Amino acid sequence: MTRKDFIEAVESLRTDYNKNPEIWENKTINDFLEAIARYTDDIQGYYDNTGQNVDANKPDWKIFIDILKGASIYE
Repeated sequence: MTRKDFIEAVESLRTDYNKNPEIWENKTINDFLEAIARYTDDIQGYYDNTGQNVDANKPDWKIFIDILKGASIYE
């Protein structure tokens, strides 16, 4: 994923939130930021459980967008 892809993915998340706020678990910035921190802590398990060969200790644009997507629904 490139930086441009990341920007487009963030814009897509914003559009999704505006169109479908009911499916977002974390609707306030405070809740969303808390979920980002918690999901970042757990993301390696997500990659391992889904068979993705990703090392979350070597972040790149893909991991950043995965964290933001996950934080939208993470409890």
